[in-house]
Amino acid sequence: MALYLVQHGKCLSKAEDPERGLSEIGLSEVASVASLARAGGVIVSGIRHSGKKRAGQTADIFAANLLSKGEACNMSGLAPLDDVADLAQTLGLHQNDGLGLMLVGHLPFMEKMAAYLLTGSDENLPVKFQNGGIVCLDKETDSSPWFVKWILVPNLTLTN
Repeated sequence: MALYLVQHGKCLSKAEDPERGLSEIGLSEVASVASLARAGGVIVSGIRHSGKKRAGQTADIFAANLLSKGEACNMSGLAPLDDVADLAQTLGLHQNDGLGLMLVGHLPFMEKMAAYLLTGSDENLPVKFQNGGIVCLDKETDSSPWFVKWILVPNLTLTN
């Protein structure tokens, strides 16, 4: 059961757009990551986002590339300061055909969700998110622990 956690792409300032939609760079980076994920064989059964403009735009780009059918949908419980434990308890209910679920939202929620699933606490944050990147968590069975399967970020730079 794969879970794909995504922090929305880079967005405009409030002065540029009061709703803080994606910037041109944000649009480009999310499209690039979505294309790479598709090329790598990622297909999801559902994409849920917080309802904020930048998350919705990010989710729509991923949906066009990765969604098996339908469209990305707004879902309560993904706001930046929402309680991750509430959503974590219902994750299995959102799976419908084994392809995995993508959640698109904001910090600190995404980092806390990853921490909660990996460690049982949302206090220590073992995963650093980047705008427009995907953190893929997985588990082998319903009763096994979550683990980080892979991370895909825009503009990956490898250094020694």
